[in-house]
Amino acid sequence: MVVMSRVAVSWSGGKDSCFACYKAISEDYDVSHLMNFISKDGKCMSHGLDSKLILAQSEVIGIPLVQREVSWETYEPRFKSAVSELKENGIEGVVFGDISNIAGHEGWIDRVCGELGIKPIKPLWGSDPRQLLSAFVEEGFEALVVTVKADLLGNEWLGRKIDKAFIEDMSRLKEKVGVDLCGELGEYHTFVYDGPIFKRRLKILDYEKRMAEGYWFLDIRGLMTVGK
Repeated sequence: MVVMSRVAVSWSGGKDSCFACYKAISEDYDVSHLMNFISKDGKCMSHGLDSKLILAQSEVIGIPLVQREVSWETYEPRFKSAVSELKENGIEGVVFGDISNIAGHEGWIDRVCGELGIKPIKPLWGSDPRQLLSAFVEEGFEALVVTVKADLLGNEWLGRKIDKAFIEDMSRLKEKVGVDLCGELGEYHTFVYDGPIFKRRLKILDYEKRMAEGYWFLDIRGLMTVGK
């Protein structure tokens, strides 16, 4: 009998971490926990999502959530602390949704995992961005844009579903201004509300657009769980 390697997923609530989780499960990894890191005001460090939205994802997917409050100064030690606790409970690796190196963070995943003595698992690494987005849509995942860089994308992009039309529009924008199709440089972030790993679907009831520090945010105010 093949014993599946037990792993945790570094989870942001967006398309890349979600798709990486799905890929890991498809490759027979046993995903025991989702790991998410939030700021003092209860927002995700990477996407600005309310921490309650991440908890809602965890509940409808059916994988327990480990959520820790951090600052950018304490991110690494608290990440290591959270992973160390999970390692004591049997995890052997952490799944990441990274696709390519980001300036200033080259080698961070491999270094930190090496120091912790666990396996770094990067199912999306080196993927072609357009093919990756297309595969995300084709596999049945549903996500919408919740954050955009205001100097690149207007607030009309907020709330847009990640679908074939989005991919085409983003491809045209890439030709004009050189954005990354998957938003690897922070051009946009997403929130996944349904997909193959979801046991139930999340339905967004209400939201509000706001601008802060050069970004447009879609603050989701109302959410409910519905059957599939």
